[in-house]
Amino acid sequence: MSNAIRFDDKVVIVTGAGGGLGRAHALLFAKHGARVVVNDLGGSSHGEGANASAADLVVAEIRAAGGTAVANHDSVTDGGKIVQNALDSFGRVDVLVNNAGILRDKSFHKMEDADWDLVYKVHVEGAYKVTHAAWPHLREQNFGRVIFTASTSGIYGNFGQSNYGMAKLGLYGLTRTLALEGRKNNILVNAIAPTGGTRMTEGLIPPQVFEQLKPELISPLVVYLGSEECAETAGLFEVGGGWIGKVRWERSLGAGFDPRQGFSPEDVAAQWQQICDFTGAAHPRDNLEAMKEMMANLQKFAG
Repeated sequence: MSNAIRFDDKVVIVTGAGGGLGRAHALLFAKHGARVVVNDLGGSSHGEGANASAADLVVAEIRAAGGTAVANHDSVTDGGKIVQNALDSFGRVDVLVNNAGILRDKSFHKMEDADWDLVYKVHVEGAYKVTHAAWPHLREQNFGRVIFTASTSGIYGNFGQSNYGMAKLGLYGLTRTLALEGRKNNILVNAIAPTGGTRMTEGLIPPQVFEQLKPELISPLVVYLGSEECAETAGLFEVGGGWIGKVRWERSLGAGFDPRQGFSPEDVAAQWQQICDFTGAAHPRDNLEAMKEMMANLQKFAG
């Protein structure tokens, strides 16, 4: 059996922790010894209203079980206040789980600016604000773990979720870049694409499946990614129903054309099968590896 994962000297912020996945994350972190900032504005799943009781109830659960936690009722768009609450309450911040989110599902031709803007504001701007406020403290102490919550709707697309898919895949782009910037300061950054039975997915998943997709089946991965034992960074993990899998980009080897002579749309059409053939596909890990085939093509035709 592996060694017990503990957070006895660590402070964890979980946003959107008043219910669903965030609540499950907060409870499990506390069970493993973390001091937890339970953030939740208490709004609806559509981003409307506010209610302090959601976060307060989770804090009460943690304390009743012998854990340590404080409630925070700020919006994630006021991320600096959330981080300051952690500093005022516990003197530090070590782990940040960006979990807060809303849904404003509509097909694209019916979508209004408010639907697009509010989803962006909560998911992308909110995650940016909290992470940006925590980042200097993580750098200074030379330790940090940041987990972003992406979605299969961003990875694969989903009808009626152009705003949500945009935001969720955007968070993975942020994950990849912050992983590069944070590595030298021992700040590891990963993303999860969870499938859980929560108020945000109720009605979207068949009831018999919904009941099996317990939020508690997501949290063990999140707690591991937040631990000192985890050495992973820049990862994206699909998780749900007791299953976890890592996702990576795959790209065909493509087709090369002579850059000196140029090429036509007809030339592209003639090579389309080769361009889309994933036989022997490449799996670039960074921008340098992504340019490998292009640079080889330039060298091939160099005069």
